[in-house]
Amino acid sequence: MVADNTPVIIGVGQYSERVGEPGYEALSYMDLAGRALAAAIADSSASEPVSPEIDTLAAIRAFEMSRPDRKPPFGAANNVPRAIAGRVGANPKRAILTTTGGQTNQKLVGEFARDIAAGESQCAVVVGSEAISTVLALSAKGEKPDWSEEVEGDFEDQGFGVEGLLEPSLFAHGATGAIPLYALAENARRAKLCKSLDGYRRDIGELFEPFTKVAAANPHAAAQVKRSAEELATVTERNRIVAEPYTRMTVARDQVNQAAAVIIASAGLARKLGIPEDKWVHIHAVTSATELKLSERPDLSANPASLASVDAALARAGKGIADMQYIDFYSCFAIPVFNQIDHFGLTVDDPRGLTLTGGLPFFGGAGNNYSAHAICEAVQSTRGDRGSFALVGANGGWMSKYAAGVYSTEPADWSANDRYEKLPLADNAVPAGKGDFERATVETYTINNAKKGSVAVWLGRNEAGERVSGNADLSDEPTRAAFDGGEPFGAKLTVRQKNGRNIGRIA
Repeated sequence: MVADNTPVIIGVGQYSERVGEPGYEALSYMDLAGRALAAAIADSSASEPVSPEIDTLAAIRAFEMSRPDRKPPFGAANNVPRAIAGRVGANPKRAILTTTGGQTNQKLVGEFARDIAAGESQCAVVVGSEAISTVLALSAKGEKPDWSEEVEGDFEDQGFGVEGLLEPSLFAHGATGAIPLYALAENARRAKLCKSLDGYRRDIGELFEPFTKVAAANPHAAAQVKRSAEELATVTERNRIVAEPYTRMTVARDQVNQAAAVIIASAGLARKLGIPEDKWVHIHAVTSATELKLSERPDLSANPASLASVDAALARAGKGIADMQYIDFYSCFAIPVFNQIDHFGLTVDDPRGLTLTGGLPFFGGAGNNYSAHAICEAVQSTRGDRGSFALVGANGGWMSKYAAGVYSTEPADWSANDRYEKLPLADNAVPAGKGDFERATVETYTINNAKKGSVAVWLGRNEAGERVSGNADLSDEPTRAAFDGGEPFGAKLTVRQKNGRNIGRIA
């Protein structure tokens, strides 16, 4: 008999639409999320109404609401969580607008499960959505619908949560978004493996080819097209380099209209609501971890916090990676996946697959809510394969935060309420350079192809061994040759300061 205060996932739901396809409605963030939550309620097969029992609802912050300097172009509800709740007739005591980060939904599953086990909640929802594709499509036509809503009631605004993601020196040198920041880490791994640019792009293509096959079969995927490793790796006009070593097809796809919701309840409430036990999926472990800033990491190619998070979740579940029949490693770019399979000794063609959705470049879901879709797929997979286990790894920032979860229809004992763990931050940060410097050694780099032109960004060490960043002077032929050729690693630069930037030339 599963104890009444045991947290169980009782319902999951996804909703999506693609611009121009039959049935397309150009739904707002709130409408998409409401459809997903309604689908999750229906998925529970409850014989009694679920909505009145929802006491906690967390709305994942949409991508276009994720920075203080950005506003949703068509507006949004003044109270996003209660706007979503109202679409299914719910009135939770606790309504939350979450912080930014792709790990947030997985982390919240752990936090809400802990609250339920402690008797502080009976039914909690994690729900989020993105409508970026619709925003772009309507804006291109000059249309501007009004998605604003005035909704009464209090809610907890947890803030943007981007403080730990700020890298002022890197931003100042042109690494201003996820693509170049991940590319810096990716090239560091390439250097460690002594791979050429073409060879490493081929590795990325081979990693992601199986992902495209999963996406092609997923009705919610943004890109339902199978692609070969060669097609993904080959640089063409359509598959241009966005930042070395990434081609356009191998980075997270942000043009999506997708939503997903997860409902967690106490076993006692699930019984009261008449939810069949074959719908219950147990939460065996959830862990969350925070990484050092990118520029502080001793090994720029590594992400030990993510590995520790997955290791700890597996250990608390009493399982190993070999026991996971279903796996979804967060795949906004290749390196978060590479880090996991390097650590566990997995291959890119592991017969279990490394994604349940098709992955972020193909399924879509860039922003903050992708892993809710992965959790939905994990729940459905374990329900259909009773006794099996699923692992979901969720990543936020520039491999800055991570949360991992282990799921199964097998019961999990929450009597000690110790299945959610927050891991400590590492204390081995590399010191940042202070003030001007004259020489540096390149550790990693990328050439970021932005709208304003291409810029070569590097990270390295100054003469004092401190971590510094700068731009390569591509007007200097030896410097251009080293960076364009993809092999500036270990290069000695002479550095001058200009307009607040560090400009390096091959010494």
